[in-house]
Amino acid sequence: MTATLFSPPSEEVYPAPIKSVEPNSPAARAGVRPGDQLLRVNGQAVTDVLAYRHLLSQGEATLEISRPAKVPFFATPQDHHTVKAGGEAQTEPVQTFLFTVEWEDPGLDFEEVLFDGIKKCANKCDFCYVHQMPRGFRKSLYIMDDDYRLSFLYGSFVTLTNLSEHDIGRIIDENLSPLYVSVHTANQELRRDMMKWWRLKVKDPQATQIQGMIERLEGIDLYTQIVLLPGRNDGDNFDETMEYLSTRPNVISAAVVPIGLTEHRKNLPDVRTFTPHEARDLLKRANVWREKLLAERGTRFIFPSDEFYLLAGEPLPPEDAYEGFPMLENGVGMIRDFLNEGLPPLPTRLDTPRKVILGTGLLFAESLDLAVEPLRAIEGLEIEVRAVENLTFGKVTSVAGLLTGRCFRAAVKPGEADVLIVPPTTLRYGTELMIDNTSLDDLRTALKMDVRPGGSTLGELARVILEGALSSGPQFGMSVHAVKEGAVKASTVKEGAVKAGMVNTPFQS
Repeated sequence: MTATLFSPPSEEVYPAPIKSVEPNSPAARAGVRPGDQLLRVNGQAVTDVLAYRHLLSQGEATLEISRPAKVPFFATPQDHHTVKAGGEAQTEPVQTFLFTVEWEDPGLDFEEVLFDGIKKCANKCDFCYVHQMPRGFRKSLYIMDDDYRLSFLYGSFVTLTNLSEHDIGRIIDENLSPLYVSVHTANQELRRDMMKWWRLKVKDPQATQIQGMIERLEGIDLYTQIVLLPGRNDGDNFDETMEYLSTRPNVISAAVVPIGLTEHRKNLPDVRTFTPHEARDLLKRANVWREKLLAERGTRFIFPSDEFYLLAGEPLPPEDAYEGFPMLENGVGMIRDFLNEGLPPLPTRLDTPRKVILGTGLLFAESLDLAVEPLRAIEGLEIEVRAVENLTFGKVTSVAGLLTGRCFRAAVKPGEADVLIVPPTTLRYGTELMIDNTSLDDLRTALKMDVRPGGSTLGELARVILEGALSSGPQFGMSVHAVKEGAVKASTVKEGAVKAGMVNTPFQS
């Protein structure tokens, strides 16, 4: 395939750096290389991978590529071979070039899935976790993202209040379904009071009307979330919200989680978390609805997070009550999912005696201690579950996933065990770095012991303890309020995101 040199128009574009090019693909045959940038498809600026795939799905697509300066450009594969044989290459970069595909994937993988940047939040919620972040972390953790495209691609929750008319039309036209929506309450005035959207950041006032948005997006499946504040949107208001949501056919479920707090709330509204009595009241109300909706809709619909059961001192529901764990990453069913794979066959003794500390958050420690009790019968294995206080976010932050290196250094004495096992939720995805940039190697050096991530199931955790196996899963314990990274890479897009006019074959990233 021969690339066509091209002089672009001057309007604004969103250059998308290309991470890799599939060998022998149309892009490779056109001479596209990693480091080049996609500018337009069919003359249109492209804002993200969803728009890119949508344009490809229309059949014939002409892609406009640019190359940064000081990179030799080979217009065709033949030119490349000429240079290898001793010929001369172009020494000055070409501004742009074009190539065309017909019903083919060009073979491009991008550095990021959003080319025009993350859409920011238009709210100043009383319960915003980002506003409670202590200083000193990497900048990406302070990004207040509220991007419907990330909701579709990754299942992150969005409020919809920052949508423009164009955004709403695109969601409908491209069938970006499902979306994950933070509703909090169906009462419009209460929602306004809780979320306090910035007037100048709201592009379309209609987007702040939650009932109107749910009804306008009637063709889009919505997984909803309710962050509950005691005395605000719980009690009778919770019932009213469930009454509305359960009547909307496009609302698939409602996850219910308590407000997450840190001790860094200077100049922020005075809010508090739930008492055990209030947690029991919430579960009682939720169970009435769950029984009713199971009979009427064939689904329990409402899924309280694990925190409510632990705060209330009530047993977790059985596995089938979670209906496939659709809200697992929101802290709904993480403990039940963790316990589902029981312990493997256990040895009677260890050839080499070993002391193991299982570090976890205050909230999960008791449950984890009971779960690993059978391992204490193994001769030569000394195992301790240690409830680690969160020194970074404050004791009020009791979930495991927000523990930092500082917390473990304070909770564990150097050399007091052979192995420290930490929750994998404390680690940045795909790395061995914690939120405060402490690495597992840093902890190994500081604590003079092996440090390993635990398992996503009880069985896997047992294998890590007994065999030193590496964890393959994302968590043990809970991290309901895990802090999202701001940088979104194309290589982490779910294969299941190939919908809504995207090409039929999965988007392999």
